[in-house]
Amino acid sequence: MKFAALSLALLFGNSNAFTPTFGLQRSPTHLSMSAATETKAFPKLPASVKPGVVTGKALLDLLDHAKDAGFAMPGVNIVGSNSINACMEAAKSYGGPIMVTFSKGGGAYIAGKAADNTDDAASIAGCIAGAKHVREVAALYGVPVILHTDHCQKAWLPWIDGLLKASEEYYKEHGEPLFSSHMLDLSEEPLEENIAICREYMEKFAKLDILLEFELGVTGGEEDGVDNTDVDSSRLYTQPEEVMYAYEQLSTVPNAMFTCAASFGNVHGVYAPGNVDLQPVILHNTQKYMQEKLGGEAKPMKFVFHGGSGSSVEDIQYAIEAGVIKMNIDTDTQWAYWDGVRKYEAEHHDYLQAQIGNPDGADKPNKKYYDPRMALRAGEESMRDRLIKSAEDLKCVNVL
Repeated sequence: MKFAALSLALLFGNSNAFTPTFGLQRSPTHLSMSAATETKAFPKLPASVKPGVVTGKALLDLLDHAKDAGFAMPGVNIVGSNSINACMEAAKSYGGPIMVTFSKGGGAYIAGKAADNTDDAASIAGCIAGAKHVREVAALYGVPVILHTDHCQKAWLPWIDGLLKASEEYYKEHGEPLFSSHMLDLSEEPLEENIAICREYMEKFAKLDILLEFELGVTGGEEDGVDNTDVDSSRLYTQPEEVMYAYEQLSTVPNAMFTCAASFGNVHGVYAPGNVDLQPVILHNTQKYMQEKLGGEAKPMKFVFHGGSGSSVEDIQYAIEAGVIKMNIDTDTQWAYWDGVRKYEAEHHDYLQAQIGNPDGADKPNKKYYDPRMALRAGEESMRDRLIKSAEDLKCVNVL
């Protein structure tokens, strides 16, 4: 595999002179209660992490703990309240945190396919509505939930601007953002432009205690309007120098919090064995490279794993050892949801052909079978079960 060569001198000069400032730099007024006096809601998690939506310092504490403890959480794309509820029910069942992820297309779907999406109005409104739904019910499940948004290309930045405005308004009233984190996927742009734009948004996010997820390299395949099926294979593998450059640039922002979606052969979707060449060793090599440059902790960067559906348990857990704290799951949960609905229809087929009349009698009503909640619930249960399996693969079971 050919890798793009980068000049360290050109990118960031003398890295030995760099002093990282990554982490939350906040005054005591940002903290409602010191860690020393907080009552722990979860025996195995930091005291700052409570049931419900997690943001700011609590979010950073949770991700740092996941990296140190050696587990990652599922990051699940959702399209409505049914898939949202399946996520939180799964987290309650497996005993760990979960990331509920909204996409631009998913937001538009939540708002309704007939809603006016001029200037991303429906995408913005749908994501906000979904986030507020999560905030209303998340604590009832007794688990930490991260509210996140997925891939945002350069042309889609107005969508993030709309969500950022909503978080600004929410922050004024509640002292925390509406969303926990946002992903900017500017990997199709030159490295310097990618990180320059990310830094611009990091400055905005930091003021509101929002975490930035950024992408280096390209995740192959296609997902929700992002089509990289024909990308040059060399772009599927991120170089350590690129990650170091991004780390240095973003770390200069006070109060910065960020994670990196570094590509190591990741592909969206599910493919036949042999068609995807994952190389999580790239993440290990990157952490080693950064530690040598920065000194200090063994795994300076918190990584996220895109295109997790269909990946082997061995690759997943080796990536976690390299500092992966979240894995995106979409294709597998989409199938699981549909499979639950499909099985429900197959089991009750003869009771779903008319409002009245079934094998029990020509005058027997079928309302309890065609009630939409029945098939939708079957989808939720199937998706829940698939997420429990994902949590097992991610070592995210009984970590609260």
